Amino acid sequence: MSIESESDLIAIKKVSEAVANTLRMMREFAKPGMSTLELDEYGGELLKEYGAKSAPNVTYGFPGYTCISINNEVAHGIPSDTKILKDGDLVNIDVSAELDGFFSDNGGSFILGEDVNHLSSLVEASKDILYQAIHQIKGGVKISDIGRLIEAEAKKRGLTVIKNLAGHGIGRSLHEEPHDILCYPDPLNKNRFRKNSVVAIETFISTRATYAYENADGWTMETKDGSFVAQHEHTILVTDGVPVILTEANAIWD
Repeated sequence: MSIESESDLIAIKKVSEAVANTLRMMREFAKPGMSTLELDEYGGELLKEYGAKSAPNVTYGFPGYTCISINNEVAHGIPSDTKILKDGDLVNIDVSAELDGFFSDNGGSFILGEDVNHLSSLVEASKDILYQAIHQIKGGVKISDIGRLIEAEAKKRGLTVIKNLAGHGIGRSLHEEPHDILCYPDPLNKNRFRKNSVVAIETFISTRATYAYENADGWTMETKDGSFVAQHEHTILVTDGVPVILTEANAIWD
């Protein structure tokens, strides 16, 4: 969407605050021995306190309030009472919500407890690359150039990017134009970021894999080779200078 009024800006900031706070508090609440269903239900209660609704649930009928993906699960993990968090798990929580007709999206990967799988460098890379990408975005910048930056920075660290998941436009619906803000340069994508538009920028950084595959539940995307993937995401407002990171006020990635 394009921000066309002060009321638009206030509304997108309000829903962005809801998803950012929910993400932060879910991460603080997560602990070994807890099911992802319990964690998700906590997130659902937080969203309700804001008067917000789960965007994937209302938009696509997703069976949960939030997406919680573990280890080689890349995205769209379904909360379950049989999926129990363990010390050392790579956990990704993706919170997107609707409030008063506006949508925002925020996600982040973190290591639960002790880093037994030595993945802290992967998590830091995903986070750092996201911020590098965001700070190169302004009106007129080619979308494919941001994908080039993300892939190049991953390669510098001996890592790969997931090529079939992407950031996207957002605002009046969960997914809007542009639909393919990829983590690599697509030579066919001639689109540019537009000033005053709202977009969700995502990094999908992997230890080896380059594609994510839908598993038997029809939702969860995972790597076939067991590779780990870290994802980070912010909703931003594109300007003609430094972008406004709408979901940054309560960022949990320090």
